[in-house]
Amino acid sequence: MAWLKRIALGLLALVMLLALALWLALRGSLAQLDGERALPALAAPAEIQRDARGYVTVTAENRADVARALGFAHAQERFFQMDLMRRNAAGELSALVGAKALPLDKARRLHRFRHRADAALAALPADERALLDAYVSGVNAGLAALGARPPEYLLLRQQPAPWAAADTLLVAYGMYLDLQGAQGRDDIAMGVLHDSVPADWYAFLSQHSADWQAAMDDSRVSAVPLPAGPLPDALRVVKTACRDCGLQDSRDIGSNNFAVAAAHGRDGRALLADDMHLGLRSPGTWFKARLQWKDAAGSHDIAGATLAGTPLLVVGSNGRVAWGFTNTTSDWADVVTLQLNAAGTHYLSGGVEKPLKRSVERIEIAGQPAVDHEVLESEWGPVMPQQAPKGQAYALRWVAHDPEGMNLHLLKLETAGGVDDAVRAAAGAGIPHQNLLLADSTGRIAWTVIGAIPRRVGVDDMDRPQDWRDGRSRWQGYLPAAEQPRIVDPADGRLWTANSRMVGGDAMKTVGNGGWDLGARAQQIRDGLRAQDRLDEAGLHAIQLDHRALFLQRWRQLLLDRVLTPEFVAANGLADYRAEVARSADAARPDAVGYLLVRAFREQALTQIFAPLAGLMETRGLKLRDLKMVPETPGWALIQAARPDTLPGAYKSWPELLQQAVLASRKELVDRHGSVAAATWGADNPTSMRHPLSQAVPVLSGWLDQASQGMAGDAHMPRVHNHGHGQSERMVVSPGQEERGLLVIPGGQSGHPMSPFYRSDHAAWLAGEALPFLPGGAAYRLVLRP
Repeated sequence: MAWLKRIALGLLALVMLLALALWLALRGSLAQLDGERALPALAAPAEIQRDARGYVTVTAENRADVARALGFAHAQERFFQMDLMRRNAAGELSALVGAKALPLDKARRLHRFRHRADAALAALPADERALLDAYVSGVNAGLAALGARPPEYLLLRQQPAPWAAADTLLVAYGMYLDLQGAQGRDDIAMGVLHDSVPADWYAFLSQHSADWQAAMDDSRVSAVPLPAGPLPDALRVVKTACRDCGLQDSRDIGSNNFAVAAAHGRDGRALLADDMHLGLRSPGTWFKARLQWKDAAGSHDIAGATLAGTPLLVVGSNGRVAWGFTNTTSDWADVVTLQLNAAGTHYLSGGVEKPLKRSVERIEIAGQPAVDHEVLESEWGPVMPQQAPKGQAYALRWVAHDPEGMNLHLLKLETAGGVDDAVRAAAGAGIPHQNLLLADSTGRIAWTVIGAIPRRVGVDDMDRPQDWRDGRSRWQGYLPAAEQPRIVDPADGRLWTANSRMVGGDAMKTVGNGGWDLGARAQQIRDGLRAQDRLDEAGLHAIQLDHRALFLQRWRQLLLDRVLTPEFVAANGLADYRAEVARSADAARPDAVGYLLVRAFREQALTQIFAPLAGLMETRGLKLRDLKMVPETPGWALIQAARPDTLPGAYKSWPELLQQAVLASRKELVDRHGSVAAATWGADNPTSMRHPLSQAVPVLSGWLDQASQGMAGDAHMPRVHNHGHGQSERMVVSPGQEERGLLVIPGGQSGHPMSPFYRSDHAAWLAGEALPFLPGGAAYRLVLRP
């Protein structure tokens, strides 16, 4: 049997050698943290320092060298993430991961962002192009300096492709896709709704919330009353059962920023808080960096969050002015009805038929032959995928498709001297439109929309498809800086945005509603700011973490006062249910059962009310959540009125509908969690920060994914955490006093699972703890030499 032992030992040795080889390959792809490295084209030596958590400080002689060094660091820590972002926007994922990505690639090719990136690149001012080229050279040097390709490429058996200047613009286009994802489906859905119900019901259903509003200018919208007529068939009769009856309260469930001027900042300082809410994944979206350089204007020292793949500081402070973003969720696209000829090759415009432009997009597929995908374009934009009503074609007119929608003007914020400089810079910036909130070292604060705002002419209803054939309705260029909405030095000394309606009047009409949030979150932030005369960093951070369930309290009272009657409770064994609703529905705490019960009841009640409409939308190739309709507003009004003639046809009375909502939602939760007592909000709302590859290779989940736990927070409160969507960063800073600020990201700085920085911020983020805004002392030092 000696030969068997020798074979076994040989196999064991082989396995150990293979494991060692794999370990060495993985170690070889870690970032270089210390020592020296040549980086061509540097004007002078530059340094990349990291503190114990991997927070990077780049110091160089000029801004171009900072870009080179930052690109080097981004590539070494985050290249696979960068690669996914450029490929997602360009529709080139199939070339990396195979045919399973082909449907997504085809959808992305509608926008031809690779082509648009090349065009935008050619139009960049010389200084922006030079900075971008410096960044690209740094990225490729950082990638080449790795001792082995990043581990994801080993698993995919692929080689990383070099970075190109257009790829940085594709990363920015990817943010358009994330932040303005409706891409015209909402307008088509609103057109279906408009054509399916009487005008008074359309006005009632499509109204924004009068119950929850917190515009910064204190403007208000009035409630549209419940129509006198009976419920229309589209809302009464389920003709087709919906497969996906899910509701959407808004286009976005998160992002907050708020600021206080010197009069309300402790020590007479202006302060800014920013927490951008995005889908959570590992690694996270943002990369913390402090950038230091000199130029003719003097020394510059900026810090905050960068986006790997770009050379810009996205949010942060330059010592004189601090800035932060939330998505505007306003209307930056229109849908144009196309009148096609019988062959579908020409469309009518200005009284003549014009040919659709045909482009063939070639999509490479790993391991398979490439496929060709046809894209048709009109003068207004690409022809959208077929939508209902059947046979009708539409074109998408979107800011992201125009040259004005893409540039690197955001760089101007890095050297802005105060709020006035920053407001002027915002108008020409080609980024997905954001609520830009500003605070400066003199104590002033301001708000404006950063991004290119189209000048709409003859457009009466931005919410539905439009007929532009005669030329009277159109976009006529973009607004100059002087015409962009803004609030500077508000009398209240406080500003806040949270994806809801920001202002009223003409400014509101200019930006339009792209699916605004209700305003409950903004209202809770506003009231938190106004509750204290003086606030410091800790006070703003506390507002960021506020998870009181103020929005749900009227639903809780509805349950206790009208639905959970003694007879209903006794007949259905709901004593424990009622007790939890009364006891633990005050906040979205991880241990709260009552919060989840009330939340589930609300969703089920609204789902039952709008099930007929959801079914109608699905017959047209759409979903209920495509509508710019906030179900809360009309749904609550219907419940309060409780008129028999407005009852959906499946129910005999409103009490029956509400009681069925209790029973159905309770059953669903018990089926999922085992019992009412086990149905805590934390059990239903865990952190989920998964690496893209762990979903394909589950055995690697423990290595690749971030730690998970039940989380506090939800959609309609400042601390947003909702089933994998949450605070992608938390920042509070006073310009000129950055050492007092805080900056925390989920996960960590590195995208490499073996890096000491892969999870470096995660425990603090989970716990809601503050980490310093500025990096700590240098634990690692890498010198880059020309």
